[in-house]
Amino acid sequence: MRERRIKQPIVSITQGDSEQQSIRKALDLLPINEMIKTGDKVVITPNWVNPKPPSSGVIVGPETLRELIRYVKQFQPGEIIIATGSGGADTKTMLVKFGYDRIIKDEQVGFIDLNYGPYMELELDDNIIKKTKINKLLLELDVLISFTQLKQHEEGTISAAIKNIALGWPPAEIHGFPKKNLGIHDDLHGFITAMAKKIPIDLSIVSADKAMIGTGPSNGIPVDTDGLIIAATDPIAADTIGARFLGFLPQGIHYLYMLSKGGFGESDPKKMTIKGMTLVEAERCFSRAAYGQEIAMDKAK
Repeated sequence: MRERRIKQPIVSITQGDSEQQSIRKALDLLPINEMIKTGDKVVITPNWVNPKPPSSGVIVGPETLRELIRYVKQFQPGEIIIATGSGGADTKTMLVKFGYDRIIKDEQVGFIDLNYGPYMELELDDNIIKKTKINKLLLELDVLISFTQLKQHEEGTISAAIKNIALGWPPAEIHGFPKKNLGIHDDLHGFITAMAKKIPIDLSIVSADKAMIGTGPSNGIPVDTDGLIIAATDPIAADTIGARFLGFLPQGIHYLYMLSKGGFGESDPKKMTIKGMTLVEAERCFSRAAYGQEIAMDKAK
């Protein structure tokens, strides 16, 4: 498979008056002009896991998706495609129910439901699922963007940039709703690890504007942090920072540990270039919103 154009683990953490303002600030701090070239086919995969409103912390905000599309347009890509496959509902139901269809039409970008073909076959280094069919868009794209909410997850420990791709791309036509028929959830961390090894994520955007604590991915408590955004060139770095907001070191999240140990990304904040807010500032911001008091696991470091 292709490699990410930006190998360095650069992370931006920002907060603004709105999620839309903050996402623009976060992206301005990254070398996007080296990531997206004129004429590229850019694919954005938003988290549309279940038919609950953005205020619940379950799915991404439609207007923030619009802002991301407009930001990407600055770099004159040849094509922008919104592509995802919902695991908890028909993707087209999600498309219409929350107004994403209107945004796609207004912004004149493409849409592909990844729950269906045409397919290619993807071989996986996984103990249970050795291969899976997956939309052939994977071979055609130049840049892949993961856009999702930060969540605690009852099975994946956290849900962020990596899990969004690992569970958004396998087709429900084959794996069933909610993608459990062929064994993904028999060892979810193993499957996420295998998918992340095969699908490079060029830009990872994890929103904590409406994060979720408790029982994710759909039944937890939404946390309103007023525009707290993580954006990164390295998905493992992005998920590591998100994990720290939720109180986890990467060693506590098996797929992050395995990917880091295998050399697929950076999980040590001291080896990342962090821009915008400091990690401690961001941890304090998140914990105030989530728990009513400041908890910064990196304060003494």
